[in-house]
Amino acid sequence: MIHFVGAGSGAADLITIRGMKLLEAADTVIYAGSLVNPQLLEYTRKGCEIYNSAVMTLDEVISVMEQCEKKKMTTVRLHTGDPCVYGAIREQMDRLDALGIAYDVCPGVSSFCGAAAALKAEYTLPDVSQTVILTRMAGRTPVPDSESIESLAAHHATMVIFLSTGMLEELSARLIKGGYTADTPAAIVYKATWKDEKVCRCTVGTLYRTAKENGITKTALITVGDFLGNEHSLSKLYSADFETEFRKASK
Repeated sequence: MIHFVGAGSGAADLITIRGMKLLEAADTVIYAGSLVNPQLLEYTRKGCEIYNSAVMTLDEVISVMEQCEKKKMTTVRLHTGDPCVYGAIREQMDRLDALGIAYDVCPGVSSFCGAAAALKAEYTLPDVSQTVILTRMAGRTPVPDSESIESLAAHHATMVIFLSTGMLEELSARLIKGGYTADTPAAIVYKATWKDEKVCRCTVGTLYRTAKENGITKTALITVGDFLGNEHSLSKLYSADFETEFRKASK
């Protein structure tokens, strides 16, 4: 069995209990060495075979999985955050399906959740935003034209932008072209939940300057939107005059 496991947003103790138990039981672990906290490997038992996928191709990863299956070994494929977001797991699962190898997926805490925790922020504030857009700038991996930064910015929803720290001048320009003002609140969260986490609050217009001043060139999320401001309405859920199946409204 192959277990795809979300490593969590960074801190080793933010992996799920299920994920930790899978690591403890694994005969082999293939981990995304460029992003996963190596402290997580301390959960593995003595003798566990460890592979760093940062220096491997897809064919090499699948070859290791296939060889482990032939030996009836248990393999953990350890991905950063939650593997459903920019995890490149579909291509691996397709290959395993073709080989008739069983697998499952253990979710993890995504870095966009870790970023919100670092910001002490709520992405979905009443009368501000009830939608969170997870996206990225086009790089070596293209982005469909219908999902351009400009078209998504037009919604004025909360945006969390992955894999784009090296393109902040262009990102700012495209966010403004899409409808955000230059003074719209923004923040750069570097290595959310890691020991060297850094939170830099700024505006859409000062993203590039802020990153440069703080020496941030990668491993950061960009958050944009008025959820970072101070204006919002109170939740109806806890309003005294809002009745639910659990609580009567005050009269």
